[in-house]
Amino acid sequence: MQMILGGETVKSAATFEVLNPATGEVYAHAPECTAEQLDLAMSAASDAQKTWAADETLRREKLQEFSGAMMDAAPEIAEILAEENGKTLDLGGVEALTGAAWLDYFANFERETVVVRDDDDAHTEVVRRPLGVVSAITPWNVPVAMAFFKIAPALRAGNTIVLKPSPFTPMSSLRVGEIANEILPPGVLNVVTGGDELGAMMTKHPVPRKVSFTGSVAAGKLVYQSAAADLKRVTLELGGNDAAILLDDANPAEIAEALFWGAFFNNGQGCILIKRLYVPESLHAETVEALAEIAKNVVVGDPTAEETQLGSLANDPQLRRVTDLVDRSLSEGATAVTGGKPVEGAGAFYEPTIMTNAWDGMPIVDEEQFGPVLPVIPYQNLEDVVSTVNRGMYGLGGSVWSADPERAEAIATTLEVGTAWVNSHAVLSTDAPFGGVKWSGLGIEHGHWGLDDFSAIQVVHRNKGVSRPGAL
Repeated sequence: MQMILGGETVKSAATFEVLNPATGEVYAHAPECTAEQLDLAMSAASDAQKTWAADETLRREKLQEFSGAMMDAAPEIAEILAEENGKTLDLGGVEALTGAAWLDYFANFERETVVVRDDDDAHTEVVRRPLGVVSAITPWNVPVAMAFFKIAPALRAGNTIVLKPSPFTPMSSLRVGEIANEILPPGVLNVVTGGDELGAMMTKHPVPRKVSFTGSVAAGKLVYQSAAADLKRVTLELGGNDAAILLDDANPAEIAEALFWGAFFNNGQGCILIKRLYVPESLHAETVEALAEIAKNVVVGDPTAEETQLGSLANDPQLRRVTDLVDRSLSEGATAVTGGKPVEGAGAFYEPTIMTNAWDGMPIVDEEQFGPVLPVIPYQNLEDVVSTVNRGMYGLGGSVWSADPERAEAIATTLEVGTAWVNSHAVLSTDAPFGGVKWSGLGIEHGHWGLDDFSAIQVVHRNKGVSRPGAL
């Protein structure tokens, strides 16, 4: 698979290895985009943008066609993701179908004209105009779905895109680019691959008017600084250290399955997954027991095998990070009720781990582990827990669990997070806005709010009579 620049498949003189994290072996070689090739991609996107923006009917038709193609390609995309990312075939297929759903939603979204004045003297409308070219930079944990969180609204708004996936997972995005190239006009969606240097070039490049980035807080800050020099707009979807809080009337046996997969979905590699669980002391032992029982019976192994529930972590650096966080916490007195170490043998596999005796101040609680590990922390005072959660610098999501949903909601709304869930966690939809506060990001994705973030307001004012400038 090759890069897509201006509707053409383009090779590069240099390539880089893409490893299969489940085996440690080389899966593919991806092209290393040069500065000159990036210029070509940006130029192609710029050349295509005005024509693309001018025909909304065409945009909607092409997004709908693209959606159908992604549905057809789901099995193929799943196989690529299993090889380059280590996730199960089921999850890989879900990523492709998620992309199809987002394309379908924005293809069919009806935007209403906003009239703020219509009287005898004047008619004033507020309309949305595309920004131009968008640099989209995506992470390795959910590479295909998150690409479409950017592609679908950006293209519907009339922008064109240069997309760069993570160097750990480039092949799935290159395949998406090939599929798009059979449907979209040349230059509308360009796909380039490379390392961090390429991402830095994209944020500094003079052509794009917006950078949409999903990744770590540290990288997001660099993107923000770089984009500021040219006053580019940014959407930054960054880290999270989501807390789930059980209330004293919760039934651990009934909700253990939902709690477990709210933390361990995609091997815990999700910014909005549960990273720490606060439980009343009276329910702590029962909750730990219920979660540990699930963890002990989860099938970890070959991501292409039908029986596998958790594949490998996405790469060796992430395996080392999870291992380090757990090891440091164990050395400080935490206990691994299940797991607590990598799986023996080849591949970036880690045992599903439930931890106790872990407290605020320990690495596994304070830092986003992004892996199959969940510390279960007992508490005595609910107000103290809420205060502790709100003191942190992350603010992506959080949840409260109770037999009384209204009581849980009253507490959930006090959490300083972008999304507060009640008796659920990590639920996303096409029409609900998603974003974080504090260090968890800037801007909004999904729904008409996400579409608005890929456009600029223009006021169109038409006098019906004669008026002086500035007259009301």
